[in-house]
Amino acid sequence: MPTSNTQRLTHRTLIPGVLAALLVGTAAAPSHAESIRSKQWHLTAMKAEEMWKITKGEGVTVAVIDSGVDDKNPDLPGRVLEGKDFALEAPGDQHTDYRSHGTGIAGLIAGTGESGAGDGAFGLAPGAKILPIRVPLNATVFAKAIRYAVDAGAKVINISMAGGGTAVWNPESEAVKYALSKGALIFAGVGNDGDSSLAYPAATPGVVGVGAIGQDLRRTAESQYGPQVDLTAPGTELVHACRYKTGLCNSHGTSGATALVSASAALIWSKHPDWTNNQVLRVMLNTAGGPTSGAKRNDSIGYGIVRPRIALTTPGDRGPADEYPLPDLAAADAKSPSPQASEPAGNKNEEDKQSAVPARDDDSDPALWISLGVGAAALFGATIATLVVRTRRRNTTSTAH
Repeated sequence: MPTSNTQRLTHRTLIPGVLAALLVGTAAAPSHAESIRSKQWHLTAMKAEEMWKITKGEGVTVAVIDSGVDDKNPDLPGRVLEGKDFALEAPGDQHTDYRSHGTGIAGLIAGTGESGAGDGAFGLAPGAKILPIRVPLNATVFAKAIRYAVDAGAKVINISMAGGGTAVWNPESEAVKYALSKGALIFAGVGNDGDSSLAYPAATPGVVGVGAIGQDLRRTAESQYGPQVDLTAPGTELVHACRYKTGLCNSHGTSGATALVSASAALIWSKHPDWTNNQVLRVMLNTAGGPTSGAKRNDSIGYGIVRPRIALTTPGDRGPADEYPLPDLAAADAKSPSPQASEPAGNKNEEDKQSAVPARDDDSDPALWISLGVGAAALFGATIATLVVRTRRRNTTSTAH
């Protein structure tokens, strides 16, 4: 069994505005004493098979803005579209994964389980299509990547990358507004430094910031926290397709959590293709498993743990078609001058960990978090105080729930 060789971008390789892929490392062949699917606890917890009787995400394209997606991966046959390469200095093209990150994200979203004679890894939305958009580890082409994704027909845009410094995000802010105006949603990981520092694009108004929780329903120690966290999803022991020779990896971090939230949006949109982006997001927020304190949200899990099965079966009121349900976008538009640049964030530990250790059994009940989650409160009555807090992006600490 190969040993782990987790790579990390050090502080020397990063400057304000530079993005770092969150999921890097090596993989090993998992044990086949049991099925790969049985090791995907997050799918069991989310009751994936029940959802797949309703939809598998057909008809929805998810853009993966990342390090490239290997279209030859045996768990992604027919799932990966042509896409575009903005990382021209790297060898290959958008179907060449230069950090073995984008392929893992695509696998968590749309893996078909077809490898190993049908004993492969599934994504949460195995019927969705993946639009690979390869970008370099900097923000210079990010606005172009977002605009390309929208113009190419992606309804969901997944960005499992994070960096610091708001000043460089001015072009991306306009691209985010463009994406929302064209009916798309953008989900981005909040980062893996385990502190309250802001990482972008997750902290950009209009982007849905995603944190990670473990099987205990709590924010993982590495998941960053603060007012930029909107939703959370499983982010530990994630078995999925990846670039390496075995085609399978075991990872943890906010990258994978973001992929699961993006896949959740794809499932909902597949069932309700007439819904707008605002309505899909509103239902996701209102059906999330909220803080056990009864609060509308907190800085650890945001509005709660995403629950696509509830959104599919009992979505509730989807609300107005043209009203963005999170308060930060309107607050940012009303604020003048532009937000001041923050200190660089996420430079200490920006990558998710991808392990060489095979997926293991776990004695805990993987369905626990889905049953214990309390439905998040409706977001229509957001107060002015909430708007101010969201706008200022305070770096506050919070107890995990």
